[in-house]
Amino acid sequence: MPRFEYVARDSGGARVTGAMEAGSADAVANQLADQGVTPVGITETAEAASSGPSLRQRLGLDKPSRDDIIMFSRQMYTITRSGIPLIRGLTQLAASTRNPVLSDAITSIVDDLESGRELSGAMARHPNLFPTLYVAMIRVGEESGRLEDAFSRLTQYLEKERDTVRQIKKAMRYPTMVLVAIGIAIFILMTYVIPVFARVFEKFDAQLPLMTRILIGISEFFADYWWAILLGVGAAIVGFRYWRQTEAGELKWDRMKLRFPVVGSILLRGALARFGRSFGMAYASGVPILQTLNTSAAAVGNAWIASKVIVMREGIERGESVSRTAQRTGVFTPLVIQMIEVGEESGRMEEMISEVADFYEREVDYDVANLSSLIEPILTIGVAILVFILALGVFLPMWDLGQAQMGG
Repeated sequence: MPRFEYVARDSGGARVTGAMEAGSADAVANQLADQGVTPVGITETAEAASSGPSLRQRLGLDKPSRDDIIMFSRQMYTITRSGIPLIRGLTQLAASTRNPVLSDAITSIVDDLESGRELSGAMARHPNLFPTLYVAMIRVGEESGRLEDAFSRLTQYLEKERDTVRQIKKAMRYPTMVLVAIGIAIFILMTYVIPVFARVFEKFDAQLPLMTRILIGISEFFADYWWAILLGVGAAIVGFRYWRQTEAGELKWDRMKLRFPVVGSILLRGALARFGRSFGMAYASGVPILQTLNTSAAAVGNAWIASKVIVMREGIERGESVSRTAQRTGVFTPLVIQMIEVGEESGRMEEMISEVADFYEREVDYDVANLSSLIEPILTIGVAILVFILALGVFLPMWDLGQAQMGG
């Protein structure tokens, strides 16, 4: 944290000098004012001015983990629920947080709050730590006056997301090991086995089968142009990241993700569950429906679904019902449309939309728990195709070689 030297006057006019650590000069001035001292001059020390992020921070090794953000959210829930002023509570968190990156971010948030910025706006300045969904939920809590509920829901959501990621990693462990083993086997065959067949067939002056010639050609291409392949892959990765940062690229990629086999359905329902949670919370808090849809669009975490939510908002502006606009998006299932329609007719929109979120969350939990069994058929088909190709490329030459020897 930067260190500042100050010159000030106390209540009697006496000159006071000293030094303290703070996020900015304004923070130093505020602390001095709280002590009844009027600052005259504040300067950042040369040591602090020359200091910058550590090497670990520049390499991203100190980036807060998901558990760090969960702990921060849980602590913020306690602070907001107990009525402790935000600035005081955040200052204490900055001092007690072990992760230096998160501590610096909290200090920056304190400085923004002291300058009059709202909490959601201050967090939005740290997108690497607080994503759009997080900031959107905090904004809903601020607008509804239920900030503690926002942190409570965020804590529950992040914990469930952490558990989901762990389940996915556990389910993907076996398929990953199988694919790695297949990759190693293919590498050995392409590098050592098939070239041996090629040399043997050259001695017998026999022509290799088409599939074997294709495999040998691929092997020789990789051996001769591996550097070009690496450059091409690197350029493709950089280009893809740049494309994703564009508005059109983000929209198309988020839509493509929803079409992935097995995983796409899970991503879709997870996004719709976040929509239901954020919409229900804002609607129950009395936030206007149009503003609720704006905030919910930012909370879904998917640009394509967010665009559909914006379409819903435009339809409501024209006087249409929520259920009718939701049906026109083509995103929600008929069951969900009926639940929204019942909520409109009965005046229980919050309850029905929360049921929608619960419905999707239960489906996501079920699919994630059974992800391994869902992937196994796809993996089996992929392995069968690879084995078939390798069999044509390896065993057919052996058969032809046997026939050549018998004929000789």
